[in-house]
Amino acid sequence: MKKELLYEGKAKQVFRSEVERQLILSYKNDATAFNGKKKETFAGKGRYNNLISAQLFEQLAGAGVPSHFIKALNETEQLVEETTIIPLEVVVRNLATGSIVKRLGFKEKTPFQPPLIEFYYKDDALDDPIINDRHALLLTDATDAELDQIKRYALKVNDVLHTFFQTIGVRLIDFKLEFGRNHVGEIILADEISPDTCRLWDIETDQKLDKDVFRQGTGDLLTVYDMILKRLEAVK
Repeated sequence: MKKELLYEGKAKQVFRSEVERQLILSYKNDATAFNGKKKETFAGKGRYNNLISAQLFEQLAGAGVPSHFIKALNETEQLVEETTIIPLEVVVRNLATGSIVKRLGFKEKTPFQPPLIEFYYKDDALDDPIINDRHALLLTDATDAELDQIKRYALKVNDVLHTFFQTIGVRLIDFKLEFGRNHVGEIILADEISPDTCRLWDIETDQKLDKDVFRQGTGDLLTVYDMILKRLEAVK
């Protein structure tokens, strides 16, 4: 049962549960882009993000990647382990598109082999700037060893999800992760993994099946999220 609201972000609400060190994430129907500058509400979006994220966390757990995810409670909520978030967004890129093309001039669809890892400092006032490892050590309480562990986990997530998405005809282009510490100080994966946080393209057509259709105004967000969920459910 949900108790008091602890935090509300752009996409989720976090509630305390009746069990010590366990929280309830409630997925909202809001979609935001460009650090909240573009916003719209889509009835049913929270359901898609919750159910998709739950299935992907289960895949990762089976591959030995620890996360805060415990179980889905219903269509819009999941039970998670209480985690102290490290204020870093960890982006893994397999193919050049989006901001990195504009920022560094890579040709669209340039492959990154090995995959490229980037750190961004989570601070809305600073517009989540890209940073390097030394910045991360100065701006957060993460240690060198923890940053190395985060990178290893990020690459493991990429390996597992890249292979898994291929089985449903989807190419994993890039994605954003967040990490934190559990009550014994272990680094674990947190937040969500969904079409909000991943770029997903159809393998055969390159159709975008993620939040880029909202960012760019090129399609219906609920339609493509539904496609991803149905493909996941088909293999489950």
